[in-house]
Amino acid sequence: MHSRLFLTGGLVAAAFIAAACSPTTGSTNPYGAPPPSAAPSAAPVVVPSPPPAAPAATGTAINIGSTKLGQVLVDSNGLTVYLFLGDKGTASSCNSTSCMQYWPPVLTTGAPQAGTGVTASLLSTTARADGTTQVTYAGHPLYRFINDKAAGEATGQGVNAFGAPWYVVSPSGAPIG
Repeated sequence: MHSRLFLTGGLVAAAFIAAACSPTTGSTNPYGAPPPSAAPSAAPVVVPSPPPAAPAATGTAINIGSTKLGQVLVDSNGLTVYLFLGDKGTASSCNSTSCMQYWPPVLTTGAPQAGTGVTASLLSTTARADGTTQVTYAGHPLYRFINDKAAGEATGQGVNAFGAPWYVVSPSGAPIG
C-alpha cells in the first residue's frame, strides 16, 4: 500500500512540474513576465510633463503716480519716491540712522518690477553698506519720505537735508525740480 501511495504521489507531483514548465500560448513564466514569444499588445504611452510655472515676481514694484508736480515714480503702495543729489553714482550716501529714519531707502528682495509707464531697462539695484539691496532708477538710488502718508503726496520735494536736496523722479529718471 505504501508503494502505491508513493507512486501516485510521485505521479501527481511530476504532473504539476510538467504543467508548470510547459510553454503554452498566453501563459507567463513563474516570474510573471510574458514568455519570449509573446509580443506586447500596445506601445507604452508617454505623457509629457507640463512646462514649469514661471516664478512669481518677488521684487519691489515701481509704478507711475500723479502728484501736484505731475507724473512721478511711486512704490507699490503709491507713495512717491525720491532721489538724493548727495548720492555719488549708484552708491547711497544716506546711511546714517537719522537719514534713513527720514528718508527710508526703497529696498527689494528680488529684481525690481516695472509697472506701466516705467522703463524696465532703467530699473536696477545697488548693494547698501548694511547688506540690503536698494532699488535704483536711471542710476539713482530711490527713497521714500517719512512725511508722505498717502498716494499723491510729495512733501519731500526740494527739501535740503543731509547735505543735498531731495527730488521726486520723473518717468525718464530725471529729477523734477
